[in-house]
Amino acid sequence: MRRTKEEAEKTRSTILEAAEVLFLEKGVAHTSLEQIARQAGVTRGAVYWHFENKAHLFHELLSQVRLPPEQLAERLGCCAEHDPLLGLRALCVEAIESLPHDEQRRRIFTILLRRCEFTEELREAEQRHEAFINQFIELCESQFAHPRVVTRLQPGMTPRLAARALHAMIVGLFSDWLRDPTLFDAQADTAPMIDACFRGLIRDWPDVAALPRPPVA
Repeated sequence: MRRTKEEAEKTRSTILEAAEVLFLEKGVAHTSLEQIARQAGVTRGAVYWHFENKAHLFHELLSQVRLPPEQLAERLGCCAEHDPLLGLRALCVEAIESLPHDEQRRRIFTILLRRCEFTEELREAEQRHEAFINQFIELCESQFAHPRVVTRLQPGMTPRLAARALHAMIVGLFSDWLRDPTLFDAQADTAPMIDACFRGLIRDWPDVAALPRPPVA
């Protein structure tokens, strides 16, 4: 009897959940598809039915907590009529503030930043991850290059440098909080730190806390 679509999706989710558990415990490089199959209670063939290889499985795991480029672009453009950077600022703050309350997001980013060695077996996943990072930086750069923004950049700052500086700070905040959540309060401290970064990039960065909150797409 052929599996229904619902059964297939349930099996796929079970495999991803098993991979998440083992990747967090053992690290990505030290976890095999056979171990994932045993953890999920399925055959190795079932794993290969849903995922081409471990790199594909890892990429799909990351996709559960990352917005696709289309949604990123939509979120970044939500405040363009006011200040093109407000959507970017809101997205950055939300990404860090959600960590204490979203256990799956916390686990998966811990795997990515602290349990993953991009070996040859994971080269495809590494390339896809790098492509996602580059897309995000390019979207950020386009925000800083907006006609209503570029003239407000600090002297010597370019849209390219601003995008890379912001990305570096976000990655640093993710890494530090996942390593030690006592380093800063994700809820209380994230917005002031993000605003400090924007003030270093934008000459007339407003008091965002006093502005109406931007709509969430």
